[in-house]
Amino acid sequence: MSVVDDVPAGFLELASRIQDSIRTNACHWRDCEQIGPFVATFNREDGNPYLNYAIPDDAAMPSPGDVATLVAAYRKRDRRPRLEYIPALAPAVVPVLLAEGFEAEQRTPLMTCAAVSDVGEVMADRVELIAASSEEEYQDAASVQWEAYEEQGDVPRHAVDALRRTVEAGGVVVLARDVLTHEPAGAGACTAPHDGLTELTSVGVRRRFRRRGIAATMASWLARQAFARGATGVFLMAHGEAEVRIYARAGFVSRSEVLHISRA
Repeated sequence: MSVVDDVPAGFLELASRIQDSIRTNACHWRDCEQIGPFVATFNREDGNPYLNYAIPDDAAMPSPGDVATLVAAYRKRDRRPRLEYIPALAPAVVPVLLAEGFEAEQRTPLMTCAAVSDVGEVMADRVELIAASSEEEYQDAASVQWEAYEEQGDVPRHAVDALRRTVEAGGVVVLARDVLTHEPAGAGACTAPHDGLTELTSVGVRRRFRRRGIAATMASWLARQAFARGATGVFLMAHGEAEVRIYARAGFVSRSEVLHISRA
């Protein structure tokens, strides 16, 4: 089984910077531990698998023992052993993971926008966008994301706090509202830049506001904000082909993939 695309050699340097940006931002808000050639990240408050995963070092060549130690670290914290990374940067990792019982969950397209001139002009009708900065706006943004991603129960405090920390660290959170009803309709964020790169992430639109171009509008707005604040590049992980088309409208181009792989 191969999970490595034919990635242009010129992209590998950028891919390495993107991976380092993801690694650095993950370790800002989570417990991190170097386990062999892996950086393992653990969210203390939330067992969501998308908030708990490991990233291999570039060109990592793990042994079965390294993988066993990694699995034990996640089991100890009652977390699913899981990795998210750009496989082209560490092609020797996948065969070892598969041999140790891991299974690929999905491969998400990795997309980039290289300059503000590449950002698409997208604006949904009857929608206003604001940079969240108040407690009420953080609460509204977190509630939108909670509903959009079909999470259960009340929005936890730590979800609201995470958005505030993103802004305090130098990132930006967007809140989309219907101009007629003033209802929160969508939300998303860009992380604080690292080495000039920022990740556009957590874009969500409430079900009754979908198919109005709000996601593409927020992506375009966030990219422009990121470049205005000094970023030299914006990247994101699209969930699938439908999302690829949305982000393409905002000026993003598919460059590679991110592998999501875990062990039961």
